[in-house]
Amino acid sequence: MKGAKFLAAREQPEVRVKCCGLNRVEEAMAAAQLGVDAIGLVFYRHSPRRVSMAAAREISSALPREVARVGLFVNAPISEVEAVLAEVPLDLLQFHGDETPAYCGRFGRPYLKALRLSDAGPHPPYPFTEAFALLLDSFQERCYGGTGKTFAWSLARDFHGARIVLAGGLDAANVAQAIRATTPYAVDVSSGVEAAPGRKDTEKIAFFLREVKNAFT
Repeated sequence: MKGAKFLAAREQPEVRVKCCGLNRVEEAMAAAQLGVDAIGLVFYRHSPRRVSMAAAREISSALPREVARVGLFVNAPISEVEAVLAEVPLDLLQFHGDETPAYCGRFGRPYLKALRLSDAGPHPPYPFTEAFALLLDSFQERCYGGTGKTFAWSLARDFHGARIVLAGGLDAANVAQAIRATTPYAVDVSSGVEAAPGRKDTEKIAFFLREVKNAFT
């Protein structure tokens, strides 16, 4: 099964790592070789990290089987998601907009549902009980992820019992502290390992992975 490592149950304190917003095959392969568990492919047309269909196919075909391919969508028409799935072998979907549980569950793939949190919490229960995990990200008006901003990690307590993927402004300098504060299933990094928007830095990815491993040592 492709992406088996990211999807498989794991024991604490191991934390999975998803690297999001890759749009070049050489950068995706470098991240995989360094040890990331999942690669995020952004299909949101307004993102500077958007991947073309051709590049998404190339990346998905080139990645090792154990690395999960995650497709990120924001309020996309159903036909758009189906068109991508017909062309690109994705293991998980990530919905980062205002999608409903019924919408998220209709595509026959495990999915991550992103929740954008402000520090105003606490937050009410969310109805995404069928989601593989909830991805907690920072709220910023008119911005669907990739903000480079953290949120109050104490808000993760509002989602006790859910599988959590922690995102929002993570980098090598703060990821170990974030993991200790929230004990997530996985962490998701994008801008924190970039040289520029959409251009990943291999050295920053390596440092990030090292700090994830060091979080409980």
